[in-house]
Amino acid sequence: MQISIVYDSGYGHTAKQAQSVAQGVQRVAGVETRLISVAEGHIPWNVLEASDAIVFGAPTYNGAPSARFKQFCEDSTKLAWIDMKWRNKVAAGFTNSGAQNGDKLHSLISMTLFAAQHGMLWVGLDLKPGNDSSSGSVHDLNRLGSWLGAMAQSNGDQGPDDTPIHSDLETAAYLGQRVAETVRRLQPV
Repeated sequence: MQISIVYDSGYGHTAKQAQSVAQGVQRVAGVETRLISVAEGHIPWNVLEASDAIVFGAPTYNGAPSARFKQFCEDSTKLAWIDMKWRNKVAAGFTNSGAQNGDKLHSLISMTLFAAQHGMLWVGLDLKPGNDSSSGSVHDLNRLGSWLGAMAQSNGDQGPDDTPIHSDLETAAYLGQRVAETVRRLQPV
């Protein structure tokens, strides 16, 4: 099985989150993963076509995915959407912003609609929200309370060596593992 992670990262925080998704994928035996940064310019469209799942990731800027990620989405129209090359592939998403909320949900909704237009099958989180009770803490998985995908928060005055925090990265890894396990369940016996 092949799972590709296509992401953009403006300052390195979302790249760190993408690496955590990849680590989660690798927790499932027999799955290969490939990180594809849209910032590098060259998208291996043939690899995406051959993938069993594609996980999308982008920072949330001004309440939406980054412009480079949106350019990737636009470019996919001619190269993948016209012939529905991603139909029935598993999809998932993750995002990061400086604010606790930062309108990250809008970015995940954008990714979900993008995947739906390609005929993909979306996998969200099956985690209850963390940090939502008097006994909860920022160290809980899914501390930002998303079901649609993995959310992370990175302080604007800290680099990717310090943030996102461990629980956000573990939530991303959990999503990667969930995607890999879902792909495995959908494989013919």
